[in-house]
Amino acid sequence: MLKLVQAGLRCQPKQLPAWLLYDAEGSRLFDQICEQPEYGLTRTEIALLEQQADAIAAALGPGVIVEFGAGSARKVGPLLRALQPAAYVALDISANHLSQATQALQQLHPQVPMLGICCDHSQLTALPPDPLLNNQRRLGFFPGSSLGNFNRTEAVQLLSRFRHILDGGPLLLGLDHPKPASVLEAAYDDAAGVSAAFARNLLHRLNRDLNANFQPDQFVYRAQWQPEHNRVEMALVSRCEQSVTIANQSWSFRAREPLVTEYSLKYNPAMTRTLTAAAGWRMLDRWHDPDESLSLYLLTPAE
Repeated sequence: MLKLVQAGLRCQPKQLPAWLLYDAEGSRLFDQICEQPEYGLTRTEIALLEQQADAIAAALGPGVIVEFGAGSARKVGPLLRALQPAAYVALDISANHLSQATQALQQLHPQVPMLGICCDHSQLTALPPDPLLNNQRRLGFFPGSSLGNFNRTEAVQLLSRFRHILDGGPLLLGLDHPKPASVLEAAYDDAAGVSAAFARNLLHRLNRDLNANFQPDQFVYRAQWQPEHNRVEMALVSRCEQSVTIANQSWSFRAREPLVTEYSLKYNPAMTRTLTAAAGWRMLDRWHDPDESLSLYLLTPAE
């Protein structure tokens, strides 16, 4: 963790890995973000899954659902009901969140065997051996537009790893479409300030885990649409010239210098087809909401 933070602080602009946002408190705050009126992605995607669950299940076919970055595991329910999979495997970086989510989901779907694996799915190269996975076809599920947290090169690498992990099985990928700047910036900087608290919690985590001395109130949160990159940049901007110590090493911040906490890239269908093809996937089908604000793509390994 320390080496990754140090490498990120050497970048221009300074940027930290997005997964650092998801400690126990960060995961709790992210769940709150998904409830904010400005953040429609979660509600729209769940509604789409509920409406199209039977069609998606028929297209996916039998097997074990493997969800990458499951979080609160709120979106997989319609698929579990429609598909009745051989098992459900949830991957997430937050152990507490993962345990709570799978326990709650198991109560709702007692007939589906479940397994939680605490890991950084963005670095995973293979699933650990488990009887639930033996001789089972694997069905990948990666909703929430989480792929947008990675730049294009990283996204291609991640999708390539998923193809290897799924061992010939399909992938259901959820991606948010580009929208007007005002809509996107409000979605990532809600009026209640939950997104800002989510970002600032990263500084509290660094203080706790790496013996840093960030003063979170000396940074202001900003979410900014960057049309030239088709992404929202989320950053903590230094209010003044200041110096921060992390693990006995000093780092300087200029006044108004941003510390990027994450990006969220947006993809339209044409961009998605190009991206996924570069990672060795072929697009079989697409489901979208009436407003074309997001899509669920069914991908299969290219021949």
